[in-house]
Amino acid sequence: METKKLLSPEEAAAILNVAPGTLMVWRCTGRYNLPYVKVGRLVRYRMEDIEAFIESRTSEHPGDAA
Repeated sequence: METKKLLSPEEAAAILNVAPGTLMVWRCTGRYNLPYVKVGRLVRYRMEDIEAFIESRTSEHPGDAA
């Protein structure tokens, strides 16, 4: 079984360029569907979930199509 690193809220926030508190708001309000893992009282994020979230939020400007 491959072990995948779980990211802390601070690490995930740095990748997403948001404050760690923003991730907490997203979790509490359900504003964005960004999966997370609870280990006891600790919150962690999977890198593949962060990457999928970024991909789902990426859009191309219609005028940019070549």
